[in-house]
Amino acid sequence: MDTSAQGAGGFVRAEFRGTASEYFGIWMVNILLTIVTIGVYSAWAKVRRNRYFYGNTFVAGQSFDYHAKGKQIFIGRLIVFGGLIAINIVTGIVPILGLVSPIVFLVALPWLMARGLRFSARVTSYRNVRFNFTGTAWGAFKAVVLGGAVATLSLGILAPLASRWFYRYLFNNLRYGDRSFSTDPRVGKIYGAALPAIILFVVGIVISLAIAVLIFFAANKLPADGSADKALQNAFVAGLFGMIVPLIIIYFLCAILYRAGVRNVVMNASVLDERHRLFSDLPRFGYLFVVLSNLFLIFLTMGLMRPWAAIRERRYIVEHSGITFDGDLGTVLDSMEAAGVAATAEYLDLEGFDFGF
Repeated sequence: MDTSAQGAGGFVRAEFRGTASEYFGIWMVNILLTIVTIGVYSAWAKVRRNRYFYGNTFVAGQSFDYHAKGKQIFIGRLIVFGGLIAINIVTGIVPILGLVSPIVFLVALPWLMARGLRFSARVTSYRNVRFNFTGTAWGAFKAVVLGGAVATLSLGILAPLASRWFYRYLFNNLRYGDRSFSTDPRVGKIYGAALPAIILFVVGIVISLAIAVLIFFAANKLPADGSADKALQNAFVAGLFGMIVPLIIIYFLCAILYRAGVRNVVMNASVLDERHRLFSDLPRFGYLFVVLSNLFLIFLTMGLMRPWAAIRERRYIVEHSGITFDGDLGTVLDSMEAAGVAATAEYLDLEGFDFGF
């Protein structure tokens, strides 16, 4: 596919050029060195993986680049790991402080997420221009912590509203050089995108309850040692498990459909520099098939098909993405590059550490 070719209106579809055979070698070395170093090398493994995937993602004939160093990721993980150890030690000595640790975590989490998003943006570049993220910890608290609470307490009914908060926080604070991204997806469209997942979840609940009832009555008829109360208790536990397992599977399927649908809505409502519109036409059920078939093949081959599955999923997502440039493609990109290099220099040495959030 020639991504440098433009369609009407300057539309350019993204392209992924990675291959499973190339990535297999990187993946195998990463696993072996991570095992030998008892997990220490995993930070450098992440860098090698991201450099391969970013370097094989092309827009208009140019690839992205990933500039993080393994040391930055390793130090960030050490900080988080050290903090968790400190919390456990303190709560072990003074158990009552265990009630405070969740509060400390909720206070620290938005800051860690904002710093992590900033790090990820600043170590990513396109045409020698770095991205940037200007979101604050308070913004992350509202978008992630409050949004998560709203979605959970409403039993998922307000999940589209929480998704809108999160993606507005993410895109409206994202920069490419000195040019800003923005998005304002409508809640109604997100609900529309979530409709297949909602229907599937309702059907899944009905099926799970039916399975639970059938298992309960079947188990209650089986002979059991002890009293009738014991038999009833065993039947109840069996029925409960018979309901939980299908619900977990249904939830997993719904989450995939929801994520694909929301991605399309958010991307299609996003613009760069108030002119250039992003694009996504990721098929929800097509993506679901890719994920499920990948999992099946990974399980069937005891993990050996993991590189092939990762390449396949990334290609599917990338090649259902694009951007419509407003104006001549060469002129627009040259202008962004000229202005963006200067903006990049202002924060090039302030990348910090990756906290894994």
